[in-house]
Amino acid sequence: MDNLKNGDTGGKKTLVEEGTQFKGSLSSSCPIVVKGKIEGDVTAPSLQVSATGAVHGKVKVGQMQSEGELAGEFDADTVQLSGSVKDKTVVRAKSLEVKLTPVAGKMQVVFGECTLDVGDMPSKEAAVSSMKDDKSTNGKSIPPPPEEGDDGSESGRKGKEKRA
Repeated sequence: MDNLKNGDTGGKKTLVEEGTQFKGSLSSSCPIVVKGKIEGDVTAPSLQVSATGAVHGKVKVGQMQSEGELAGEFDADTVQLSGSVKDKTVVRAKSLEVKLTPVAGKMQVVFGECTLDVGDMPSKEAAVSSMKDDKSTNGKSIPPPPEEGDDGSESGRKGKEKRA
């Protein structure tokens, strides 16, 4: 029973072997290991893409580790990347680790047209609160916009209550 910790299903896994191409929706309660190619929707507790593997589509997993090719939209709690990410790819993760291996003495990171979101999405209330905090700089609050007929001059304020 000790091997059932951290989502381990006792050695069971879904394997897409090298030379295999799968198109469609794939959902598994076991970790998915991709040595071939998947095109479509993938849902699993974890996804491992080998150096020979490729996943193109919409993926929702707890953990993802990729040494292969990714394209599409990926949602995961933790992501480890050491493969390639194609243009127009979206990766959303709470935690991201990128591992680079030098090829011929050089390392290069290229991010094409892709979106990378790391961390929890802020709630609307937190975003609004953050915006209000940003408007307050060094303890100075920014006054509200002038009211209609108030051009900011003393003459525009006549007959109105003084602002603190």
